[in-house]
Amino acid sequence: MREHFEIQAQDAAGRIGELRVPRADVTVETPALMPVVNPNLITVDPARFPEFGAEVLITNSYIIRNDDDLREQALDEGLHEMLGFDGAIVTDSGSFQLAEYGEINVTTEEILDFQYRIGSDVGTPVDIPTPPDVERERAESELEETQKRLAAAEGVETGEMLVNAPVQGSTYPDLRESAAEHAYATNLDVFPVGAVVPLMNEYRYGDMVDVVAGAKRGLGADAPVHLFGAGHPMMFALAAAMGCDLFDSAAYALYARDDRYMTVRGTEHLDEMAYFPCSCPICTEHDPEEVRQLGDAAREELLAEHNLHVSFAEIRRIKQAIERGDLLELVEERARSHPAMLDGYRALLDHADQLEETDPASKDAFFYTSTESAQRPEVQRHRERLARLNPEGNVLLSEGSRREEYDASWRVKPPFGPYPRELSQTYPLTAETPDRMDRDGYEAAAKGVARLAALNPDTEFTLAHKGWPASALDYVPPRVDVVDLTLQSESVEDVESESADESDGGSSEE
Repeated sequence: MREHFEIQAQDAAGRIGELRVPRADVTVETPALMPVVNPNLITVDPARFPEFGAEVLITNSYIIRNDDDLREQALDEGLHEMLGFDGAIVTDSGSFQLAEYGEINVTTEEILDFQYRIGSDVGTPVDIPTPPDVERERAESELEETQKRLAAAEGVETGEMLVNAPVQGSTYPDLRESAAEHAYATNLDVFPVGAVVPLMNEYRYGDMVDVVAGAKRGLGADAPVHLFGAGHPMMFALAAAMGCDLFDSAAYALYARDDRYMTVRGTEHLDEMAYFPCSCPICTEHDPEEVRQLGDAAREELLAEHNLHVSFAEIRRIKQAIERGDLLELVEERARSHPAMLDGYRALLDHADQLEETDPASKDAFFYTSTESAQRPEVQRHRERLARLNPEGNVLLSEGSRREEYDASWRVKPPFGPYPRELSQTYPLTAETPDRMDRDGYEAAAKGVARLAALNPDTEFTLAHKGWPASALDYVPPRVDVVDLTLQSESVEDVESESADESDGGSSEE
C-alpha cells in the first residue's frame, strides 16, 4: 500500500484524494493542476500561484541542469527559494526533450541525483516516451528500456523525495496495462501516463481514454495517477472521470503568448472577442479592447492569469461534482463543447464496467441528459443486479399501473428497464428522465427486459410499454408478450394508482 495517497471521495473512477509530499511537508488535495514553469521564461511569478489555487507546480530539471546559471542557482538556493514557491515542486527529467530531439546527455541515475540535490519534492527518471501509432515491436522494445530505467530509479538514494514511475506503451492498451502492473510493483510513488500529448494535440480524446483505461487496469486503487501534458480545462472532467489525479499545464502561458483566451468550451483569440464571458478578476476588471491595447508583456501576463483562473475554477468544479456524485453529468456537459470531446465521452462509457467498480452505489440523483446517459455505469449496474431478483409466475413489466390478473406487477423505466415497484424510491431509479426519451434509452430498457427473461426462463413476462420504437422491441425475446399502452386507454384510477405505487417506501440504495 502507498501510504502517501488516500482517497476521500469517489464518483465514476474520479476521486478526491490527499497526496502527502513529505519532503515539502505539504498535503496536496487531488485532482490537482500543476502549472508548468519554464525557468527561462516565467510568465506569472510562481510565488503568486497560491492566489489561483495551486498547491504544486512542475518544472524541468533537465533545462536547469544544462544552463550554467540556473544550475548553480538551483544548487545554491534550492528550487523552492529559486522559484519563490512554498508548495510541492515536481521535476521532469528531460524525457520531453528526448522525444523532441532524439537524445539527451543524462542518465536516470544522474538526473534523479540532481533533482534530489536541488530540492525537488517529486522526481522523474528518464523514460522513453513512445509516440502514438508506432509499430508494436518498437513500443515493446522502448517499454522494456523504460522498465530498466525504473529499476535503476529504485536504486537511487532519494531520501524523502517521491519518484515518478511513468507508464508507457504507445496506443496499445494491453501494453499500457502491463506497463502499469510493472510500475505498480516497484517501490516508486506516482504514476504518470506518458506520451499522450500528441493524442491531445490531435484531439484524439477517445484514444486518450483507451490509453488511460489500460493504465488504470494495471494500477492499484492507491496509485496516484498523473496525466502528463493535460493542460486544457475542456478535458479535465473527462480525465478525472477516468481516474487521473494530477494534471500539468503549460497551456496557460503558451496560449497567452499567442493571445489566446481559455474557456471550458475551448479557446478564443483575443482579436475576435468583444466581451469576456468570465467572472474572474481579470475579466471583471478589464475588457478585450483594453487588453488588446496593452504592451506584449502586460497583455501576455493578464491572459495567462485568466487562463490560470479558468483552469483552477474547473478543478474546483470537478471536486464539487465528485463530492455530489454528478461527475458524469459534468462530463456530458463538457462533451457537448467539441465533437472530439464527445468521442472521448463515448469512449469513456465503453469502459462502463471499469467505472462501475468504483462508482458509488447510491447518490443524490441520476439525470438523463443525452443518449450517452443510457450507457452510464448506473444503468449497467442495475442490469447486472437483476440476477439478485427472483420473479415467479406471471409477471407484468409495465410503464403503466398494476394489474390484478398478474402474480406480480413490476415497473419498467427507460433506460434502466424492469424493477419491483418497491424499489421505485431507490437510487438510481429515482432518475430524472425526459418525457421524449431517445432510442438509446428505450433500447437500454429493452436489454434489461431481455436479461430478466433470460435469468428466469420459467417465469412468464408481459411488457406493457408506451410506444417504444421497433429498434428497442427487437431486443425483447419472442417469449415475452408485448402490449403497447398507447393503443389502449387508461382510466384516471389507473394513473392515480400508478402514482401511489411509486410512493412506496424504499432504501436510498438499490
